[in-house]
Amino acid sequence: MYRLITAADTAMVSAMEEFNKGHVKGHFAQSWLWTGVKNNWQNGAVLSLDDEGKIRGSLLLLFRKLPMGLSIMYAPRGPVCDVHNREILKDLFDGAREAGKKHGSYVFKIDPDVLSEDTEFIEIMESFGFRLPADSKNFEGIQPRYVFRLQVGGKTEEELLQNLESKTRYNLRLATRKGVTVKYFPGNTEIPPEELDAFAKLMETTGERDRFIVRGREYFKHLLEVLGENARLYMAYDAEGTRIAGTVAIQYGDKVWYLYGASSNEKRNLMPNYLLQWEMIRWSLETGCRIYDFRGVSGDISEDNPLYGLYRFKKGFNGDFCEFVGEFNLEYKPLIAKGMDLAQKAYRKLRYLKRMGR
Repeated sequence: MYRLITAADTAMVSAMEEFNKGHVKGHFAQSWLWTGVKNNWQNGAVLSLDDEGKIRGSLLLLFRKLPMGLSIMYAPRGPVCDVHNREILKDLFDGAREAGKKHGSYVFKIDPDVLSEDTEFIEIMESFGFRLPADSKNFEGIQPRYVFRLQVGGKTEEELLQNLESKTRYNLRLATRKGVTVKYFPGNTEIPPEELDAFAKLMETTGERDRFIVRGREYFKHLLEVLGENARLYMAYDAEGTRIAGTVAIQYGDKVWYLYGASSNEKRNLMPNYLLQWEMIRWSLETGCRIYDFRGVSGDISEDNPLYGLYRFKKGFNGDFCEFVGEFNLEYKPLIAKGMDLAQKAYRKLRYLKRMGR
């Protein structure tokens, strides 16, 4: 059976958090903490319960409100359950449909933490009416489809260090030899304003250099405060104490994710990004995690792809190159969904052209 819950159901929310943290499919974006970060979306959740009332599956839902009483329902990196158990999945999707009716959802989007090679799961999703859009290689979805994941469970620092590609290991040691240092600032502490200012400025610089839209200072401040001890701001400094790079990482359950990264245009030859990655990997070891997730790269790994440099950088840490199944859509109102899809494609193209300066 399923049960719909809201933030007011404090006991069930707490139980859902414990279930999520302890599950192999647990993810920060399926945590109630994430609703605090995405506070411009409405939210709710579905639980699948066994005969004794214990949680056997969970699905956090976000609702983006649109004009005319419509909404998009989205489950980032859900569901958290045995993804091959049809009974549990039916509970969760039946509950999501009921929640979607209350919010006027015309479409349900979900991008599971499931690899593309899992054809059994894809067949199950299709049997419930979900469909995958056309294949994409870059960052067309809400969540990245291609990532690098480093298996850190049971490993030591020395084992991970020796597993690095030789060039990556050289650059990591070069950063240390050149006097680069790293400090981290947990989200549950008072982060010095000058550190947040510097990180936001570095993000602006990186966005201008690599031509992507960036979040502002207040977003990062809000994210760190909401996630508290689960998030850290890392900053890298040169030998003179100048801030030259920074990252934001999240630890939740058995994983650490590298979420945002930025660097200055100067002194990139000091390789601060390598040292930042290493310090975040060390956090995953300190917290007994199983996986360190480098997050998104392009699925087009040809060397003439402008995004190849990002792929090459992350590849050097010798993680697993993972392709997820992608973003499934279940259209409750197909005609509206088709019109909205066309409008969104036009908007994304316009934004891309504007970004490219055309």
